[in-house]
Amino acid sequence: MSTFWNDRYATEGYVFGTAPAAFLPAHAGLIPFGASALCVADGEGRNAVWLAEQGCAVTAFDVSENALAKAASLAETREVSVDFHQNGIEDWDWNRQYDLVLGCFIQFVGPPEQATLLNNLKRAVAPGGRLMLHGYTPEQVALGTGGPGREENMYTEALLRQHFGDMNILRLATYEAHLNEGSGHKGRSALIDLIADNV
Repeated sequence: MSTFWNDRYATEGYVFGTAPAAFLPAHAGLIPFGASALCVADGEGRNAVWLAEQGCAVTAFDVSENALAKAASLAETREVSVDFHQNGIEDWDWNRQYDLVLGCFIQFVGPPEQATLLNNLKRAVAPGGRLMLHGYTPEQVALGTGGPGREENMYTEALLRQHFGDMNILRLATYEAHLNEGSGHKGRSALIDLIADNV
């Protein structure tokens, strides 16, 4: 997988742009100032850098060396500090806990690996901390405007309730919106959000 993603990010520009996923500024009021934050498989760093600009102490990881080089450049340009690591989801230390755990469009695995990833996300949320998860629903496959193109990788409200129903769910919603996030996410998209607290 690392070769695939390294090739994907071997471009001069930013595949998903340099602005954060629209999901983040739309819910900026739910991001605790000064929180320790983990950005999972954050690619070129657009979300990690934005969270650092909001006052979070951000750790981010991605498997791609090319993506991380772009992420470090973006952080330098924006004059913020982010603790970047080259890791895959399979070798990250999920026992490390954070006030905020963010996963945006991390639907590169299907069952059963997906279940393991979702459970690890929950493990990484500190007591009293918050999980923010943003991705696609199965309807996205027909739209073809981003994502892996595999229905089994997508999220449904039932799936997320199954994994995170014991948390305090602040938002769980499916909707369609027009995305313009680089060349990777462009056009009408079928989306789902989860924001939940570890109580």
